[in-house]
Amino acid sequence: VTGSGKTTVGKLLAEKLGWNFVDADDFHSIPNVEKISRGIPLEDTDREPWLKNLSAAMTRWTQEKENVVLACSALKHSYRKALDVGGWAETKIVYLKGSYDLIYERLRQRHNHFATEAILASQFADLEEPGGTDKECAIVLDVSQTPKQLVAEIEVRLSLPKKELS
Repeated sequence: VTGSGKTTVGKLLAEKLGWNFVDADDFHSIPNVEKISRGIPLEDTDREPWLKNLSAAMTRWTQEKENVVLACSALKHSYRKALDVGGWAETKIVYLKGSYDLIYERLRQRHNHFATEAILASQFADLEEPGGTDKECAIVLDVSQTPKQLVAEIEVRLSLPKKELS
């Protein structure tokens, strides 16, 4: 959900690995951004073009063998299925899980972002946690940890090469 630390953790991980970082928020249309800015939750129909554009970008990255850390609020199973480019062997999901109260407080302290605490309740209502016995098994991490701790855990869980963050 918004405010869970996707961008912060994603940027740190990408920097550490020498990969590109991309924020899925940059793929939203202007009307979507305006809607979110006013605290109006997006509907599935609002997200369809966003998911289509993300999927196309992910297909391109896969074809070009480009390693990318993508920060993305793919809240529902159907969204993640739409982004399953190349199968889960190519795409790994890291779910930054936190309590409503913790994330709400983070959002209250965050400035200069179009998504505020006004949409948090709708995001938690829409959230279908990844994992289980389906093919989209995810690494689930507790966002009460520091971003550096989360990055270290991601590296271990995905068997990524270890380097020190500066």
